[in-house]
Amino acid sequence: MKTLKKLSLIFSVFLLTFFGEIAVNLACGGEVDPYDYYISYFHNNVQGDEYLSFAYNQMQYLNSEEEIADETQINSKEWAKYLDVKAEDVHKVMYETDSATGARLANYTGKMAELPDSLQKNTFVERLSKQKNALKYYLFAKSCEPYANVNFDFWDPKPRDTAAMALKAKEAVALAESEEDTFLKLRYGYQAQRMFHYAGLHSESKTTYEQFIDKSKEKSAVKGWALALYAGSIRRLGNPKQSAFLFSKVFAQSPERRIQAYKNFNYNSASVVEILKYAKSNEERANIWAIGGFGNPEPNIESLNKVYQYEPKSLLNGALLVREINKLEQAFIKDQDIARITYSYYPTDRENPKYQDSVKNVNQLYLNGIKNFALKLAAEKKYPQPELGILTAAYLSWLENNDLQASNYLGSLNPDKLPERLRDQYRITDLLIKAKNIKKGNPFNENDLLATLKWLDEKRFAENNNPSYGWASADNRFSRTTRNFYQQILAPAYLKLGDTAKAALAMVKGDLKSKTLKENSLFQNMSYQTSAFWQKYLTPKSMQGLAVYKTKTAGDDVTSLLAKALNQLKNDDFYELYGTTYLRTHQYDKAVQMFAKVSAQYQFFNPENWYASEGNSKIYANPFLQTINDYPKQYVSAKAAITKKSFAIEMLRLQRLITSDGKNAALYYYQMANAVYQTGYFGSSWFLISYDWSSYDNSNPPKYGYDVDYKKAETAKAWYLKARALSTNADFKAKCTFMLAKCLQKQIIMNTRFVSFGYYDRDDVKYKNFIRANYNNPYFIELKLKYSKTPFYQTASSACSYLGDFIAGK
Repeated sequence: MKTLKKLSLIFSVFLLTFFGEIAVNLACGGEVDPYDYYISYFHNNVQGDEYLSFAYNQMQYLNSEEEIADETQINSKEWAKYLDVKAEDVHKVMYETDSATGARLANYTGKMAELPDSLQKNTFVERLSKQKNALKYYLFAKSCEPYANVNFDFWDPKPRDTAAMALKAKEAVALAESEEDTFLKLRYGYQAQRMFHYAGLHSESKTTYEQFIDKSKEKSAVKGWALALYAGSIRRLGNPKQSAFLFSKVFAQSPERRIQAYKNFNYNSASVVEILKYAKSNEERANIWAIGGFGNPEPNIESLNKVYQYEPKSLLNGALLVREINKLEQAFIKDQDIARITYSYYPTDRENPKYQDSVKNVNQLYLNGIKNFALKLAAEKKYPQPELGILTAAYLSWLENNDLQASNYLGSLNPDKLPERLRDQYRITDLLIKAKNIKKGNPFNENDLLATLKWLDEKRFAENNNPSYGWASADNRFSRTTRNFYQQILAPAYLKLGDTAKAALAMVKGDLKSKTLKENSLFQNMSYQTSAFWQKYLTPKSMQGLAVYKTKTAGDDVTSLLAKALNQLKNDDFYELYGTTYLRTHQYDKAVQMFAKVSAQYQFFNPENWYASEGNSKIYANPFLQTINDYPKQYVSAKAAITKKSFAIEMLRLQRLITSDGKNAALYYYQMANAVYQTGYFGSSWFLISYDWSSYDNSNPPKYGYDVDYKKAETAKAWYLKARALSTNADFKAKCTFMLAKCLQKQIIMNTRFVSFGYYDRDDVKYKNFIRANYNNPYFIELKLKYSKTPFYQTASSACSYLGDFIAGK
């Protein structure tokens, strides 16, 4: 790593952290869950699952790519009904056979002995052996599959055999014309249509559809699949508006092709108004408006009103309504700093108060419009579940802080008579309303919430027992609701009341996935946000509080509900953190006591250099080393490293020497000041009091209790002042004055915007104030006036770019 030399004051202060520092573990929150980027308490499946793939999700084009119905199961059931056989037998033969069995079936002549034992008793195969026309179609359809199902490889694309498909299509047309069985005739027509379509012969594909499928009287899902191909051909033939309309019909009638139809509807890039010209019924108009609404990430009450106007009984109304509620949640609910779901390091317009004021009225009008619609849906009772309208009005009232109105709306409902999902939403909304005092940080009776919190536990634990639910799962609704309540409402409330220990318990409670923790370790089960809260907010007082709460796990109240997780907090983790809080408050005697309770084999935290060779990535430091420059940081070997425990022991020794060896007190103060300075963000031993380090820390204002040292170097400054005052040695005083200048510099925070990476807006007032404060650093002035003749001054002025720039007046 090269040392960056002679940088300007500003460049050296701010950009060395980007370019001149070893890359250590960055403080960040990990990858964003696409289903969890804003706070939501209104579940997006309340209205049902039929249109769940189109629920609001600004992070993804679709909330889910999974169709609500399985095409293979639908086809199997149609064949089972046609041949009077078992649907599972049809599915096994058509969709589950391996390649070897598939090859034998492709040459099947109707003799059961030709097939493997696994198919000897298959009712579908047995029936095919007796119904030759069905067997003939089956074999023909299988012969088409290799042409239709060509796996596309982006790196080695294989072209379709269009000539062979054209021949297959013509063969299918001939078979369709000669077939009298309407079930098979329809399917031959479909095979002909799709072979023409995939061969790029769209006029022929269109004609085939109109001849064999559109006129068919059969009630079959095949007609929907054929309509999708027909819509695609219409687009290729130059009419995207009609194509979009046809895809809206597929969307409505074929749930197994709904997502495909939705995508193709939008690929046509036709406006809703243009598509509506083809609609002949209110149902068709409602579907077009609904698809347009599902594709709109912005506030959109128009689609909601139009769908209700044309088809008030349609479930599309509920799906669109919940979608708009979720948009409002993103606009109205601001996540708390202590449990922020996503992280943004650079300021955005959304953080600007002027921007917030400008959109506040717009959002309120939007909320009022959605609430009025919901109340209309409830009052007119045309929608199958009018109670959804009341629940919506209650929730939106809570969202706008009108808790009394929210309670009145809920009071008009009987939860026992609601369907399960509406009843669940009722209980969640009721919990939020009861928590109105909690939100405001007022004293509250937490045990009023106990029954609902226990119910939420059961819901989320059951949810997380499902192995198909992963980290980024759309189905983890109760887990997110529970976490949000504990971490966004309950923990901040405890924090406002001064009970940081209980806030820490609430943070943990929000993270729990099951009653039994993996690896029996609490810290292994914490999210980044929770572990960061514990490591940054807890103090000796709150650690004492946690020790008390560990004894209160046996009761039947909210305190015991929260505290139960502490049974799985390992002593080493507890006392290591406890000792660290004492390091931060310079109570070194108590820190030594806590670290003495940590087992001998415990590995204290050491950061890693990402760019180091494997096996040499750990970073070690000695805070008692004296350095002139902060960068590059001075690290040491593992053998020379100082741990939190040895740091506490040495600092306690120095503290006592100040009293017992007063004549050398100046030296001891200086050594302690250097050591504390090195535990700051800018020092080599920052990990003795912090658990993470980020280049963004440099420009963020102090926030946590220990930031008086980590960010501002206040204790180091106080001890340097004492050391200087107690000494008569000019060179020693010069050292102290130089370090005082550096401490003061840490307290000058620049909070101005980037023009581009690494460059600040030099016309910004904050930038100018920052420059002025640094140039007028009184300790640099004092160092130059009083100590310019000392050996240390000569050394520092050539080694330190800060001081060199100051002397040169750059």
